[in-house]
Amino acid sequence: MDAVRAVNPPPLRFLAALAACLLVSITASTLVAVPVAQAPTSGISAVIVRAQAPALSGLEHSVVRAGGSVVRELKIIDGFSATMPAARLAAVRALPGVISVTENAPLRFHSDYNPNSDPYSMSNTATDLGATSAWSQGITGAGIDVAVIDSGVAPVQGLAGDGKIVNGPDLSFDSQTPSVQYLDGYGHGTFMAGLIAGKDAGADLNHPGTAYLGIAPDARIVNVKVGSANGSVDVSQVIAAIDWTVQHRHDNGLNIRVLNLSLGTDSSQSYQVDPLAFAAEVAWRAGIVVVAAAGNDGATAGHLDDPASDPFLIAVGASGTNGSNALTNVFVAPFSSLGNGIRNPDLVAPGIHLQGLRVPGSYIDLNYSSAVFGDRFFRGSGTSEATALTSGAVALLLQKFPTLRPGQVKAILARTAASLPNIAVQAQGSGLLQAGAAVGDTQALPNSWQAFWPSIGTGSVEKSRGTNHVLFGGVPLAGEQDIFGHSFSAGQMVLTELLGQSWSGGTWTGTTWSGTTWSGTTWSGTTWSGTTWSGTTWSGTTWSGTTWSGTTWSGTTWSGTTWSGTTWSGDFWSSDIWN
Repeated sequence: MDAVRAVNPPPLRFLAALAACLLVSITASTLVAVPVAQAPTSGISAVIVRAQAPALSGLEHSVVRAGGSVVRELKIIDGFSATMPAARLAAVRALPGVISVTENAPLRFHSDYNPNSDPYSMSNTATDLGATSAWSQGITGAGIDVAVIDSGVAPVQGLAGDGKIVNGPDLSFDSQTPSVQYLDGYGHGTFMAGLIAGKDAGADLNHPGTAYLGIAPDARIVNVKVGSANGSVDVSQVIAAIDWTVQHRHDNGLNIRVLNLSLGTDSSQSYQVDPLAFAAEVAWRAGIVVVAAAGNDGATAGHLDDPASDPFLIAVGASGTNGSNALTNVFVAPFSSLGNGIRNPDLVAPGIHLQGLRVPGSYIDLNYSSAVFGDRFFRGSGTSEATALTSGAVALLLQKFPTLRPGQVKAILARTAASLPNIAVQAQGSGLLQAGAAVGDTQALPNSWQAFWPSIGTGSVEKSRGTNHVLFGGVPLAGEQDIFGHSFSAGQMVLTELLGQSWSGGTWTGTTWSGTTWSGTTWSGTTWSGTTWSGTTWSGTTWSGTTWSGTTWSGTTWSGTTWSGTTWSGDFWSSDIWN
């Protein structure tokens, strides 16, 4: 969901608010919503109950007492879905605080979606950025692994088979429930992975037709899951994930050269002491190109999100277009975070209305159904999407020039970007990403040196969180501690990260987070075998068995998607606009 955000309920600035539950705001040419059946006038009815917020909890109990059951909270509209006897509907409507009780008619989606006529499709986006011209030269991202630290990656069509996904450790709160380990119950990580390296089975890169293809369709995704199925994640999990990526970048044939961070916090702590920025710099110095989202706060924050605020990394803002791809019609999205005049986005990439892969039954799929189109796809806007496109472009560049250092990659992307007329550098950086021009660059390779003060990483992990905190049992995780409630010593972390010793087997800084070995003998479909976390959390209770009980992945969709048995809350993502 698209900067590291911990908000509960999800921010109301979502453009795709779940208005009255069943309103579908996609043009008729792409999606038709057809009621399957009328709600019964007798027996059991499926309904949406909306009420004044203070009355919600009591109303849920009233529905249960009336012989019904609550299916799912819909906080964004101050309501919930439920089933109950039709004969009791009038009584519930009459209760104090009730705004409405409406029939919840199921929908069937029909689509004549044609990516060639959609200016925001991946087909047109890849063409506009010049990626398709690179493909015609055999530059497809082959041999390059992109680590995606996110909410997991589901093996949906376009990311399934052929060893496309390699599962690293699941460091999320979901990891304690085997049926959802590594998978994407939130829907964000899969969206990003598709933009980077999606590839429909049998697709011909020279004649793609209507096939879904990411910017680097032959790159491989290394799935390092940190976000749970409702978006909850803490900075300490992201730091652990970055450390794991660095220490395992060449394991058993891996070649992790790109790290995609479509996330960020609103922290204003200087990158020079920030622990999250320091971890990202360690990856950068290890030869991994770190691409980070600028954030979705527009001019409000006055700075980029953390860790994009670190000037060593590649910070990406989001662009849009007014109907054509002429540079005079390209603009910087109003939500794209501006720099402070010193640290600005390095460049921008398309980040409005993009076509991403959908995870049926995931959190965003259920809560932002108006963004679904073409059965398989989901609309998303944000600097997360722009970041993923840029990571794909980096994979193309590294296939052609595999010896490039991260600083050289950044310099090539900057000098080949297209400057947007009449737009401040504070908003666009060097300009609009041009993947084809970067791959075809014939100038002398630039120097990799960047004249910035490096981070020393000895600051506060609490300040890294900014204003956002995850909750468990109503208790926020705050202060200098990790998700286990163990002391987080920034000074000690700096030393272990520099020495490459923060991970030892399945332990991170001495605490068991995951299994000790890779399972399987080949990289195709292998996973990091997890173990149950022991000990207590910062709230004094254990996690085991508390996440997403009753939820399973059936191979194509989630079943039992009530996300019951949990009180995790909070989002971490910088692309929080689903429309």
